[in-house]
Amino acid sequence: MLHNENLTAERPTFVTHLECAYTGEHYPADAVHNLSRAGKPLLVRYDLEGVRRALSKEALARRPADLWRYRELLPVRRTRDIVSLGEVVTPLVPLPKLAAPGGELIVKDEGRLPTGSFKARGLVMAVSMAKALGITHMAMPTNGNAGAALAAYASSAGIKTTIFCPEDTPEVNVSEIALQGATVYRVNGLIDDCGKIVGEGKAKVGWFDVSTLKEPYRIEGKKTMGLELAEQLGWEVPDVILYPTGGGTGLIGMWKAFAELEAIGFIGKKRPRMVAVQAAGCAPMVRAYEAGEEHAPRWENAHTIASGIRVPQAVGDFLILRAVRESGGFAIAVDDDAITAALAEAARVEGFLMCPEGAATYAAYKQGLADGRIRRDERAVLFNCATGLKYPLPPIHRTLDRHKPIDFAAL
Repeated sequence: MLHNENLTAERPTFVTHLECAYTGEHYPADAVHNLSRAGKPLLVRYDLEGVRRALSKEALARRPADLWRYRELLPVRRTRDIVSLGEVVTPLVPLPKLAAPGGELIVKDEGRLPTGSFKARGLVMAVSMAKALGITHMAMPTNGNAGAALAAYASSAGIKTTIFCPEDTPEVNVSEIALQGATVYRVNGLIDDCGKIVGEGKAKVGWFDVSTLKEPYRIEGKKTMGLELAEQLGWEVPDVILYPTGGGTGLIGMWKAFAELEAIGFIGKKRPRMVAVQAAGCAPMVRAYEAGEEHAPRWENAHTIASGIRVPQAVGDFLILRAVRESGGFAIAVDDDAITAALAEAARVEGFLMCPEGAATYAAYKQGLADGRIRRDERAVLFNCATGLKYPLPPIHRTLDRHKPIDFAAL
Protein backbone atom coordinates (compact mmCIF):
# COMPACT_ATOMS: atom_id res chain seq x y z
CA MET A 1 0.00 0.00 0.00
CA LEU A 2 2.82 2.42 0.82
CA HIS A 3 4.22 4.16 -2.27
CA ASN A 4 1.36 2.74 -4.37
CA GLU A 5 1.52 4.73 -7.60
CA ASN A 6 -2.20 4.05 -8.22
CA LEU A 7 -2.91 6.22 -5.17
CA THR A 8 -0.22 8.88 -5.70
CA ALA A 9 0.29 9.41 -9.45
CA GLU A 10 -2.17 11.82 -11.04
CA ARG A 11 -3.67 10.24 -14.15
CA PRO A 12 -5.78 11.77 -16.92
CA THR A 13 -9.52 11.36 -16.27
CA PHE A 14 -12.16 10.99 -18.94
CA VAL A 15 -15.61 11.55 -17.40
CA THR A 16 -17.65 13.68 -19.82
CA HIS A 17 -21.15 13.72 -18.29
CA LEU A 18 -23.81 11.71 -16.48
CA GLU A 19 -26.78 10.22 -18.32
CA CYS A 20 -30.25 9.15 -17.20
CA ALA A 21 -30.35 5.39 -17.72
CA TYR A 22 -34.01 5.59 -18.74
CA THR A 23 -34.39 8.76 -20.85
CA GLY A 24 -30.79 9.38 -21.97
CA GLU A 25 -30.95 12.98 -20.69
CA HIS A 26 -27.49 14.44 -19.93
CA TYR A 27 -26.38 15.91 -16.58
CA PRO A 28 -23.13 17.72 -15.77
CA ALA A 29 -20.23 15.81 -14.20
CA ASP A 30 -18.49 17.19 -11.08
CA ALA A 31 -21.75 18.17 -9.37
CA VAL A 32 -23.82 16.45 -6.66
CA HIS A 33 -26.55 14.21 -8.08
CA ASN A 34 -28.99 11.58 -6.85
CA LEU A 35 -31.61 10.23 -9.30
CA SER A 36 -32.43 11.84 -12.65
CA ARG A 37 -35.47 14.07 -13.16
CA ALA A 38 -37.29 10.90 -14.30
CA GLY A 39 -36.52 9.31 -10.91
CA LYS A 40 -34.13 6.80 -12.50
CA PRO A 41 -30.42 5.98 -11.95
CA LEU A 42 -27.72 8.16 -13.48
CA LEU A 43 -24.82 6.47 -15.31
CA VAL A 44 -21.34 7.97 -15.62
CA ARG A 45 -20.18 8.38 -19.23
CA TYR A 46 -16.57 8.62 -20.42
CA ASP A 47 -14.63 9.77 -23.45
CA LEU A 48 -13.82 6.16 -24.35
CA GLU A 49 -11.88 7.15 -27.48
CA GLY A 50 -9.66 9.20 -25.18
CA VAL A 51 -9.24 6.24 -22.81
CA ARG A 52 -8.37 4.01 -25.79
CA ARG A 53 -5.53 6.40 -26.72
CA ALA A 54 -4.30 6.89 -23.13
CA LEU A 55 -4.32 3.33 -21.78
CA SER A 56 -2.73 0.11 -23.04
CA LYS A 57 -3.00 -3.41 -21.63
CA GLU A 58 0.80 -3.33 -21.16
CA ALA A 59 0.72 -0.13 -19.08
CA LEU A 60 -2.11 -1.55 -17.00
CA ALA A 61 -0.21 -4.81 -16.39
CA ARG A 62 2.65 -2.86 -14.75
CA ARG A 63 0.43 -1.18 -12.15
CA PRO A 64 -0.13 -2.41 -8.58
CA ALA A 65 -2.92 -4.99 -8.27
CA ASP A 66 -5.73 -2.99 -6.75
CA LEU A 67 -9.03 -1.45 -7.80
CA TRP A 68 -7.39 1.93 -8.53
CA ARG A 69 -5.33 0.50 -11.42
CA TYR A 70 -8.37 1.31 -13.61
CA ARG A 71 -8.29 5.07 -12.89
CA GLU A 72 -8.93 6.06 -16.53
CA LEU A 73 -12.30 4.26 -16.34
CA LEU A 74 -13.21 5.63 -12.90
CA PRO A 75 -14.80 8.93 -11.86
CA VAL A 76 -12.36 10.19 -9.18
CA ARG A 77 -10.31 12.97 -10.77
CA ARG A 78 -7.67 13.76 -8.11
CA THR A 79 -5.63 11.28 -6.06
CA ARG A 80 -6.11 13.38 -2.90
CA ASP A 81 -9.80 12.44 -2.94
CA ILE A 82 -9.16 8.67 -3.02
CA VAL A 83 -10.22 7.12 0.30
CA SER A 84 -8.52 3.72 0.21
CA LEU A 85 -8.41 0.95 2.80
CA GLY A 86 -6.52 -1.41 0.45
CA GLU A 87 -8.95 -2.60 -2.26
CA VAL A 88 -7.06 -5.63 -3.55
CA VAL A 89 -7.78 -7.41 -6.82
CA THR A 90 -9.80 -10.38 -5.56
CA PRO A 91 -8.68 -13.88 -6.54
CA LEU A 92 -10.36 -16.31 -8.92
CA VAL A 93 -10.56 -19.63 -7.08
CA PRO A 94 -11.25 -22.77 -9.16
CA LEU A 95 -13.74 -25.27 -7.72
CA PRO A 96 -12.81 -28.36 -9.78
CA LYS A 97 -14.63 -30.88 -7.59
CA LEU A 98 -17.92 -28.96 -7.84
CA ALA A 99 -17.64 -28.23 -11.58
CA ALA A 100 -19.59 -30.26 -14.14
CA PRO A 101 -17.30 -32.84 -15.82
CA GLY A 102 -15.70 -31.15 -18.84
CA GLY A 103 -16.65 -27.70 -17.59
CA GLU A 104 -14.96 -25.07 -15.43
CA LEU A 105 -16.35 -23.52 -12.25
CA ILE A 106 -14.57 -20.50 -10.78
CA VAL A 107 -15.53 -18.31 -7.85
CA LYS A 108 -14.42 -14.69 -7.57
CA ASP A 109 -13.90 -14.28 -3.86
CA GLU A 110 -15.04 -10.79 -2.91
CA GLY A 111 -14.69 -11.59 0.79
CA ARG A 112 -11.02 -10.52 0.56
CA LEU A 113 -11.92 -6.82 0.28
CA PRO A 114 -11.88 -4.29 3.14
CA THR A 115 -14.85 -4.88 5.52
CA GLY A 116 -15.08 -8.40 4.04
CA SER A 117 -17.53 -7.83 1.19
CA PHE A 118 -17.93 -6.56 -2.37
CA LYS A 119 -19.87 -3.58 -1.04
CA ALA A 120 -16.43 -2.02 -0.46
CA ARG A 121 -16.07 -1.49 -4.22
CA GLY A 122 -19.17 0.62 -4.54
CA LEU A 123 -18.75 2.50 -1.30
CA VAL A 124 -15.08 3.39 -1.74
CA MET A 125 -16.10 5.08 -5.00
CA ALA A 126 -19.20 6.79 -3.55
CA VAL A 127 -17.27 8.09 -0.52
CA SER A 128 -14.28 9.23 -2.59
CA MET A 129 -16.66 11.17 -4.84
CA ALA A 130 -18.53 12.54 -1.80
CA LYS A 131 -15.21 13.80 -0.46
CA ALA A 132 -14.39 15.37 -3.85
CA LEU A 133 -17.80 17.06 -3.96
CA GLY A 134 -17.69 18.34 -0.37
CA ILE A 135 -20.47 16.16 1.09
CA THR A 136 -20.31 16.07 4.91
CA HIS A 137 -23.11 13.69 5.98
CA MET A 138 -24.17 10.45 4.23
CA ALA A 139 -27.08 8.13 5.02
CA MET A 140 -28.19 4.73 3.71
CA PRO A 141 -30.40 1.71 4.31
CA THR A 142 -28.52 -1.59 4.54
CA ASN A 143 -28.95 -5.34 5.02
CA GLY A 144 -25.52 -5.21 6.69
CA ASN A 145 -22.46 -5.29 4.46
CA ALA A 146 -23.04 -2.01 2.58
CA GLY A 147 -23.50 -0.19 5.88
CA ALA A 148 -20.23 -1.64 7.18
CA ALA A 149 -18.38 -0.47 4.06
CA LEU A 150 -19.95 3.01 4.17
CA ALA A 151 -19.11 3.40 7.87
CA ALA A 152 -15.47 2.43 7.35
CA TYR A 153 -14.78 4.61 4.31
CA ALA A 154 -16.74 7.61 5.58
CA SER A 155 -14.93 7.51 8.93
CA SER A 156 -11.62 7.37 7.07
CA ALA A 157 -12.72 10.42 5.04
CA GLY A 158 -14.08 12.33 8.06
CA ILE A 159 -17.67 12.19 6.79
CA LYS A 160 -20.57 11.68 9.23
CA THR A 161 -22.86 8.67 8.58
CA THR A 162 -26.34 7.59 9.67
CA ILE A 163 -27.39 4.05 8.78
CA PHE A 164 -30.69 2.16 9.04
CA CYS A 165 -30.97 -1.63 8.93
CA PRO A 166 -33.78 -4.19 9.34
CA GLU A 167 -34.08 -5.36 12.95
CA ASP A 168 -32.96 -8.91 12.08
CA THR A 169 -29.70 -7.79 10.42
CA PRO A 170 -26.83 -10.12 11.50
CA GLU A 171 -25.34 -8.99 14.81
CA VAL A 172 -21.80 -8.79 13.45
CA ASN A 173 -22.92 -6.29 10.79
CA VAL A 174 -24.68 -3.98 13.24
CA SER A 175 -21.69 -4.09 15.60
CA GLU A 176 -19.10 -3.41 12.90
CA ILE A 177 -21.15 -0.51 11.51
CA ALA A 178 -21.29 1.15 14.94
CA LEU A 179 -17.68 0.33 15.81
CA GLN A 180 -16.52 1.93 12.54
CA GLY A 181 -18.07 5.24 13.53
CA ALA A 182 -21.59 5.32 12.11
CA THR A 183 -24.81 5.98 14.00
CA VAL A 184 -26.85 2.86 13.25
CA TYR A 185 -30.55 2.18 13.94
CA ARG A 186 -32.42 -1.13 13.76
CA VAL A 187 -35.79 -0.58 12.10
CA ASN A 188 -38.95 -2.72 12.36
CA GLY A 189 -39.18 -3.27 8.59
CA LEU A 190 -37.27 -4.38 5.48
CA ILE A 191 -34.52 -2.58 3.55
CA ASP A 192 -36.94 -0.60 1.38
CA ASP A 193 -38.74 0.59 4.55
CA CYS A 194 -35.34 1.77 5.81
CA GLY A 195 -34.82 3.46 2.44
CA LYS A 196 -38.01 5.50 2.88
CA ILE A 197 -36.64 6.86 6.18
CA VAL A 198 -33.41 7.87 4.44
CA GLY A 199 -35.43 9.60 1.69
CA GLU A 200 -37.56 11.51 4.22
CA GLY A 201 -34.50 12.57 6.21
CA LYS A 202 -32.80 13.88 3.08
CA ALA A 203 -35.42 16.62 2.86
CA LYS A 204 -35.46 17.30 6.62
CA VAL A 205 -31.81 16.87 7.71
CA GLY A 206 -30.00 17.45 4.42
CA TRP A 207 -27.93 14.27 4.52
CA PHE A 208 -26.83 12.72 1.20
CA ASP A 209 -28.74 9.57 0.20
CA VAL A 210 -26.23 6.88 -0.83
CA SER A 211 -28.85 4.12 -1.37
CA THR A 212 -28.22 1.56 -4.12
CA LEU A 213 -28.36 3.29 -7.55
CA LYS A 214 -29.77 6.48 -6.00
CA GLU A 215 -26.36 8.05 -6.58
CA PRO A 216 -24.16 7.51 -9.65
CA TYR A 217 -20.89 6.22 -8.24
CA ARG A 218 -21.48 2.94 -6.42
CA ILE A 219 -22.08 1.35 -9.82
CA GLU A 220 -18.70 2.66 -11.04
CA GLY A 221 -16.98 0.95 -8.12
CA LYS A 222 -18.90 -2.28 -8.65
CA LYS A 223 -18.06 -2.34 -12.36
CA THR A 224 -14.43 -3.02 -11.39
CA MET A 225 -15.56 -6.64 -10.79
CA GLY A 226 -16.04 -6.90 -14.56
CA LEU A 227 -12.80 -5.06 -15.38
CA GLU A 228 -10.83 -7.34 -13.04
CA LEU A 229 -12.52 -10.51 -14.22
CA ALA A 230 -11.76 -9.82 -17.89
CA GLU A 231 -8.13 -8.93 -17.11
CA GLN A 232 -7.66 -12.01 -14.89
CA LEU A 233 -8.97 -14.24 -17.72
CA GLY A 234 -6.46 -12.76 -20.18
CA TRP A 235 -8.97 -10.24 -21.61
CA GLU A 236 -11.54 -12.96 -22.22
CA VAL A 237 -14.98 -13.25 -20.63
CA PRO A 238 -16.50 -16.46 -19.22
CA ASP A 239 -19.51 -18.17 -20.78
CA VAL A 240 -21.76 -17.54 -17.78
CA ILE A 241 -21.69 -15.23 -14.73
CA LEU A 242 -23.98 -16.13 -11.82
CA TYR A 243 -24.53 -13.08 -9.64
CA PRO A 244 -26.50 -12.79 -6.38
CA THR A 245 -29.03 -10.08 -7.17
CA GLY A 246 -30.72 -7.74 -4.71
CA GLY A 247 -30.33 -4.14 -5.85
CA GLY A 248 -28.32 -5.45 -8.81
CA THR A 249 -25.60 -2.78 -8.88
CA GLY A 250 -22.85 -5.30 -9.59
CA LEU A 251 -24.67 -7.01 -12.43
CA ILE A 252 -25.48 -3.67 -14.08
CA GLY A 253 -21.94 -2.45 -13.40
CA MET A 254 -20.27 -5.49 -14.95
CA TRP A 255 -22.48 -5.22 -18.04
CA LYS A 256 -21.36 -1.57 -18.35
CA ALA A 257 -17.71 -2.59 -17.80
CA PHE A 258 -17.78 -5.06 -20.68
CA ALA A 259 -19.23 -2.44 -23.05
CA GLU A 260 -16.52 0.04 -22.04
CA LEU A 261 -13.76 -2.58 -22.43
CA GLU A 262 -14.96 -3.36 -25.95
CA ALA A 263 -15.08 0.36 -26.81
CA ILE A 264 -11.42 0.81 -25.77
CA GLY A 265 -10.38 -2.31 -27.72
CA PHE A 266 -9.51 -4.53 -24.73
CA ILE A 267 -12.11 -7.26 -25.41
CA GLY A 268 -14.15 -8.38 -28.41
CA LYS A 269 -17.88 -8.72 -28.91
CA LYS A 270 -18.36 -11.90 -26.85
CA ARG A 271 -20.32 -11.39 -23.62
CA PRO A 272 -21.05 -13.75 -20.76
CA ARG A 273 -24.67 -14.75 -20.18
CA MET A 274 -25.62 -12.78 -17.07
CA VAL A 275 -27.65 -14.82 -14.59
CA ALA A 276 -29.48 -12.93 -11.84
CA VAL A 277 -29.71 -15.24 -8.82
CA GLN A 278 -32.44 -14.55 -6.26
CA ALA A 279 -33.89 -16.35 -3.25
CA ALA A 280 -37.27 -18.06 -3.71
CA GLY A 281 -38.61 -16.02 -0.76
CA CYS A 282 -37.69 -12.73 -2.49
CA ALA A 283 -37.60 -13.03 -6.27
CA PRO A 284 -39.06 -9.91 -7.92
CA MET A 285 -36.58 -10.03 -10.84
CA VAL A 286 -37.33 -13.70 -11.58
CA ARG A 287 -41.06 -12.99 -11.64
CA ALA A 288 -40.60 -9.99 -13.97
CA TYR A 289 -38.15 -11.88 -16.18
CA GLU A 290 -40.52 -14.82 -16.60
CA ALA A 291 -43.47 -12.49 -17.26
CA GLY A 292 -41.52 -10.58 -19.93
CA GLU A 293 -41.85 -7.33 -17.95
CA GLU A 294 -39.35 -4.44 -17.86
CA HIS A 295 -40.15 -3.44 -14.27
CA ALA A 296 -40.45 -5.59 -11.15
CA PRO A 297 -43.21 -4.71 -8.65
CA ARG A 298 -42.51 -5.02 -4.92
CA TRP A 299 -42.25 -8.57 -3.56
CA GLU A 300 -44.49 -8.81 -0.50
CA ASN A 301 -43.47 -10.63 2.72
CA ALA A 302 -39.88 -11.13 1.55
CA HIS A 303 -37.95 -13.70 3.57
CA THR A 304 -34.68 -15.62 3.07
CA ILE A 305 -31.59 -16.60 5.05
CA ALA A 306 -29.55 -14.78 2.36
CA SER A 307 -30.24 -11.34 3.84
CA GLY A 308 -28.04 -9.54 1.29
CA ILE A 309 -30.47 -10.43 -1.53
CA ARG A 310 -33.61 -9.75 0.49
CA VAL A 311 -34.45 -6.65 -1.52
CA PRO A 312 -38.21 -6.50 -2.27
CA GLN A 313 -37.96 -3.72 -4.87
CA ALA A 314 -35.02 -2.35 -6.89
CA VAL A 315 -34.86 1.11 -8.47
CA GLY A 316 -32.59 -0.35 -11.18
CA ASP A 317 -34.98 -3.19 -12.03
CA PHE A 318 -35.14 -2.31 -15.74
CA LEU A 319 -31.32 -2.20 -15.98
CA ILE A 320 -30.98 -5.64 -14.34
CA LEU A 321 -33.59 -7.16 -16.66
CA ARG A 322 -32.06 -5.42 -19.69
CA ALA A 323 -28.57 -6.83 -18.95
CA VAL A 324 -29.98 -10.32 -18.35
CA ARG A 325 -31.95 -10.27 -21.62
CA GLU A 326 -29.33 -8.57 -23.81
CA SER A 327 -26.74 -11.14 -22.66
CA GLY A 328 -29.00 -14.11 -23.34
CA GLY A 329 -28.96 -14.95 -19.65
CA PHE A 330 -31.81 -15.62 -17.24
CA ALA A 331 -33.11 -14.91 -13.74
CA ILE A 332 -33.41 -17.86 -11.37
CA ALA A 333 -34.70 -18.40 -7.83
CA VAL A 334 -33.24 -20.92 -5.36
CA ASP A 335 -34.86 -21.85 -2.06
CA ASP A 336 -33.25 -21.56 1.36
CA ASP A 337 -32.77 -25.33 1.69
CA ALA A 338 -30.79 -25.34 -1.58
CA ILE A 339 -28.71 -22.36 -0.37
CA THR A 340 -27.92 -24.09 2.96
CA ALA A 341 -27.00 -27.34 1.19
CA ALA A 342 -24.82 -25.50 -1.35
CA LEU A 343 -22.97 -23.63 1.40
CA ALA A 344 -22.28 -26.86 3.30
CA GLU A 345 -21.19 -28.71 0.15
CA ALA A 346 -18.74 -26.03 -1.02
CA ALA A 347 -17.19 -25.84 2.46
CA ARG A 348 -16.95 -29.61 2.93
CA VAL A 349 -15.82 -30.56 -0.59
CA GLU A 350 -13.66 -27.60 -1.63
CA GLY A 351 -12.77 -26.01 1.73
CA PHE A 352 -14.41 -22.77 0.56
CA LEU A 353 -16.70 -21.10 3.10
CA MET A 354 -19.17 -19.03 1.08
CA CYS A 355 -21.63 -16.46 2.35
CA PRO A 356 -25.30 -17.46 1.89
CA GLU A 357 -25.70 -15.14 -1.12
CA GLY A 358 -22.58 -16.64 -2.73
CA ALA A 359 -23.87 -20.14 -1.96
CA ALA A 360 -27.09 -19.18 -3.77
CA THR A 361 -25.04 -18.81 -6.98
CA TYR A 362 -23.65 -22.34 -6.61
CA ALA A 363 -27.17 -23.67 -5.99
CA ALA A 364 -28.27 -21.80 -9.15
CA TYR A 365 -25.37 -23.28 -11.13
CA LYS A 366 -26.51 -26.79 -10.16
CA GLN A 367 -30.10 -25.94 -11.07
CA GLY A 368 -28.98 -24.43 -14.40
CA LEU A 369 -27.01 -27.59 -15.26
CA ALA A 370 -30.03 -29.74 -14.38
CA ASP A 371 -32.49 -27.75 -16.52
CA GLY A 372 -30.06 -27.34 -19.44
CA ARG A 373 -29.73 -23.56 -19.29
CA ILE A 374 -26.03 -23.99 -18.46
CA ARG A 375 -24.08 -26.50 -20.56
CA ARG A 376 -21.76 -28.94 -18.84
CA ASP A 377 -18.72 -27.87 -20.91
CA GLU A 378 -19.02 -24.16 -20.10
CA ARG A 379 -16.83 -21.87 -18.00
CA ALA A 380 -19.01 -20.40 -15.25
CA VAL A 381 -18.05 -17.74 -12.71
CA LEU A 382 -19.77 -17.44 -9.33
CA PHE A 383 -19.51 -14.35 -7.15
CA ASN A 384 -18.95 -14.95 -3.46
CA CYS A 385 -19.93 -11.50 -2.31
CA ALA A 386 -18.68 -11.63 1.29
CA THR A 387 -16.63 -13.74 3.65
CA GLY A 388 -18.69 -16.56 5.13
CA LEU A 389 -17.29 -15.60 8.54
CA LYS A 390 -19.67 -12.61 8.76
CA TYR A 391 -22.74 -14.86 9.05
CA PRO A 392 -24.13 -17.11 11.80
CA LEU A 393 -22.59 -20.58 11.47
CA PRO A 394 -24.06 -23.86 12.75
CA PRO A 395 -23.04 -24.66 16.35
CA ILE A 396 -20.76 -27.68 16.90
CA HIS A 397 -21.18 -29.60 20.16
CA ARG A 398 -18.70 -32.51 19.98
CA THR A 399 -16.53 -32.70 23.13
CA LEU A 400 -13.74 -34.87 24.52
CA ASP A 401 -13.00 -35.50 28.21
CA ARG A 402 -9.21 -35.55 28.54
CA HIS A 403 -9.43 -37.21 31.98
CA LYS A 404 -11.05 -40.41 30.65
CA PRO A 405 -9.46 -43.10 28.46
CA ILE A 406 -9.57 -41.96 24.83
CA ASP A 407 -10.67 -44.44 22.16
CA PHE A 408 -8.44 -43.12 19.37
CA ALA A 409 -9.74 -45.61 16.82
CA ALA A 410 -13.21 -44.04 17.19
CA LEU A 411 -12.03 -40.43 16.70
